[in-house]
Amino acid sequence: MVAAEEALRRSRRQRITLVAVGIALALVVAVVLVSKAANNSGNSASKTTTPSSTASTSSTASTTTTTLASAAGKPCVAVKSTFPPGTPAVPVPAGPAPKKLVMLDLKVGTGAVVKPHATITVNYVGVACSTGKVFDSSFARHTPFTTSLDGVVKGWTQGIPGMKVGGERLLGIPPALAYGAQSPGSGIPPDETLWFVVQVQKTA
Repeated sequence: MVAAEEALRRSRRQRITLVAVGIALALVVAVVLVSKAANNSGNSASKTTTPSSTASTSSTASTTTTTLASAAGKPCVAVKSTFPPGTPAVPVPAGPAPKKLVMLDLKVGTGAVVKPHATITVNYVGVACSTGKVFDSSFARHTPFTTSLDGVVKGWTQGIPGMKVGGERLLGIPPALAYGAQSPGSGIPPDETLWFVVQVQKTA
């Protein structure tokens, strides 16, 4: 009788043990499946590229791999860019690019005269001759530009002295007085003629 009861108890313990092992195995399998699903979801998310990041990557690639063709021999075209409010018009004459420095006063100032080697504070907008596109503008940044005339392109060094504070001048700068056969970036190709309208605010 005692032996039979002991056998019954042993049988119950084995069943309980088997059930516990089964539950433990089920939990382990469930954890593995959940972990695998989470990893797959993370991998999918990491492979997803938003349109903005795609545009940014494409822009970077094009910037680093695109070489601008020389503008040598190309005529000037009318301005194609839209200017921010307050920007003066840049009257670029369509036709052959000038071979000598062009200086045309659009407005004669009444203040102090800018002397050679002076330090000046100006507002300006620059347009590329062959494309008609604005490549730089202090008006767009809402911040005047202060510089020594010894630290700018020769077209400015030669073309701004003689202006008076409050004046506005159109400069047509051939490549030899700008960046020559080099491209400084900002959409300016090699051998490009540059047009500027410069407004002098201060001279020292």
